[in-house]
Amino acid sequence: MKVDVTEAWRTAHPGACIGLLELSGVDNTRAAVSLDDQKRETEARVRAQYAGLTRPDFSALPVMSAYVRYYKRFGKTYHVQLQLESIVLKGKRLPDVSPLVDANFMAEIDTLVLTAGHDVARLDGSLSLDVSRAGDQIVQMNGALKAMPEGDMVMRDGNGVCCSIIYGQDDRSPITPTTSHVLYVAYGPVGVPAEAVEAQLRRIEEHVRRFAPTVAVEQRRVVSA
Repeated sequence: MKVDVTEAWRTAHPGACIGLLELSGVDNTRAAVSLDDQKRETEARVRAQYAGLTRPDFSALPVMSAYVRYYKRFGKTYHVQLQLESIVLKGKRLPDVSPLVDANFMAEIDTLVLTAGHDVARLDGSLSLDVSRAGDQIVQMNGALKAMPEGDMVMRDGNGVCCSIIYGQDDRSPITPTTSHVLYVAYGPVGVPAEAVEAQLRRIEEHVRRFAPTVAVEQRRVVSA
């Protein structure tokens, strides 16, 4: 999948980076029992790692703090922080959606790096990493139409914005049970090291290989502004 980076993104977000991991040849239709034990291990590890932390403590964590600053610019709360807090403080479990989605969720809880997963077959044409502009809109996965604030990091395809940091993915291209060709996009605003984004891509691939050992890596790279 061809993915370009606009000069507008480089200018608006100096020091930011975006990771791309494109995988093909995956059977996402069956439950991946091999991921269940890994989920429980991940939950136990983060509960031990972050035991006793308060919300300000979570907000101050390396990597997390960069997202907290970014989301605060738009009056929002970083949802990965809320997910981590629910596991550590409330004993919640990682969700069971589909193997390709669950692989990403597990990796996010480990690295704290925000990542979207798209079905390549449902994307239209080549992609560009860009910034939102006046008049941009996105239909979220729940069907809600959102007018987008200016300046957010976004990805566009031939039909418009298909993902943004603040409002997440659109309702056209998310992973489904029948997805076999996937593009993961890890968004790292300034303050998130490229090494953390690279670690996120590696972690996702490791999890996917647990249930799809012959998966093909079409691309894996990190682009910095």
